[in-house]
Amino acid sequence: MPETLKCFVTGGSGFVGAHLVRALLARGAEVRCLVRRGGVRHNLDGLPVELCEGDLRDRESLVAGITGCTVVYHVAADYRLWVPDPDSMYAANVDGTENVLAVAADCAVERVVYTSTVGALGLHPRGEPSDETAPVSLDDMTGHYKRSKFLAERAADRWAERGLPVVTVNPSAPVGDLDIKPTATGQMIVDFLNGKMRAYVDTGLNLIDVRDVAEGHILAAERGRPGERYILGHRNMTLLEICGALSRITGIPAPRVRLPHWIPLVASAVDSSVSRVAGRRPALAMDAVKLARHKMFFDSGKALRELGLPQTPVEDALRRAVTWFETHGYTRRRAAQ
Repeated sequence: MPETLKCFVTGGSGFVGAHLVRALLARGAEVRCLVRRGGVRHNLDGLPVELCEGDLRDRESLVAGITGCTVVYHVAADYRLWVPDPDSMYAANVDGTENVLAVAADCAVERVVYTSTVGALGLHPRGEPSDETAPVSLDDMTGHYKRSKFLAERAADRWAERGLPVVTVNPSAPVGDLDIKPTATGQMIVDFLNGKMRAYVDTGLNLIDVRDVAEGHILAAERGRPGERYILGHRNMTLLEICGALSRITGIPAPRVRLPHWIPLVASAVDSSVSRVAGRRPALAMDAVKLARHKMFFDSGKALRELGLPQTPVEDALRRAVTWFETHGYTRRRAAQ
């Protein structure tokens, strides 16, 4: 990668974006990050990056950020499995993506990498790992987050058809350090560390080291085919297998009680009703419970073949995540030790 390559990154202060920024800097690239006024920027502290204040819904701020850049990485998204105002999510994820791609086209950038999610892809009915070709429609999407990301992918497809050199990447469930929010997968790890996972359901995820996801973005910019999508994933694991790996890392016993899916569904329905009356966020989001009915297993073969996606052992990423959460005050375990 040329030392003078200038990159614009949205979502650079988030989990995946922060690792992408570090990977770009390690290659000698100049990095400009879009940051919201008043937003949390701890993941960018001390890094030699240019900060551009703005918003995905503000085209003027995007013009200021993208002008002069060669590659655009659009990583930012409103990622919540429960949202009181769905319109705000669609404005950020769909309209915001349209704005980024429109400005990138106007600025004639050489490449755009759009960060989608495996949640916007289809699932095979028999449960075998899905790939980029699995049939899917908007009706298959559960919840506003997945629907908004599905619609944003369609926007990327339309821009690719118009000639914009945009490559879409679909990360599975990244794990590792710097997960400040944390993500849904990170929260699962935190709950395990805090002894809140007393039981499990029969579900599964595809896990990947977040650093490999960051590397996959750069490889997509360098080697990806415009108009194509690439699943950035690694290892398919059931929830019980994930808990077993965390148990071996931490010494905390894995849950042994398996719950039928109807129990969390009923609990979520009750919690949602109480939350509406109380005016608070539900502790158990219905969309998350519905998603757990399916094993989110995926095949990353295309990204391995065409991009050379790295495959760091998932246990290394889980160990790094555990250490980071413990040392940054997310768990009671550090205090107990």
